Amino acid sequence: MADTTQILGIFDHGAKAAAGARAILDGDLGEVVAYSPVPDHAIDQALHVGVSPVRLFVLIGGVLGCATGFLFPIYTVLDWPLITGGMPLISIPPFVVIAFELMILFAALGGMASFLWLSGLPRVTGQPAPDDRFTNDMNGISVTCLPENADAVRTALERHGANEVKG
Repeated sequence: MADTTQILGIFDHGAKAAAGARAILDGDLGEVVAYSPVPDHAIDQALHVGVSPVRLFVLIGGVLGCATGFLFPIYTVLDWPLITGGMPLISIPPFVVIAFELMILFAALGGMASFLWLSGLPRVTGQPAPDDRFTNDMNGISVTCLPENADAVRTALERHGANEVKG
């Protein structure tokens, strides 16, 4: 989009913002970014926000942690054998506790790291919300569209209950 227009619709309810976003997307009028002071499932559904891939990273971290919890103690026992009471060197029950703890640790670290990476945090530089009310009590829809679609976008936002349309 070489020459684009930025239009901002301000809504007092998340359901109205979701309806406005859905109308813009259904009409293929532009790209939509939603702003909300709290998580809103209606807006998520309108924007087709899918299941977060963070849980895949948690699973991978847990599996790696469990494998590490078994492999490191087994390596240690084989490298420095200490035979006590005629017991076998590699006995699974003592290693289960270490594997469990490393599984929890790696899963938590994988989940936190993937959350930060996928959400683009920490944002050292960035732009504030286009309107301060979005951090307080209002919802917003920012639409980037072609200039010839600007009137249709404004009409769609107003029709779906926007308190104010800027741009």
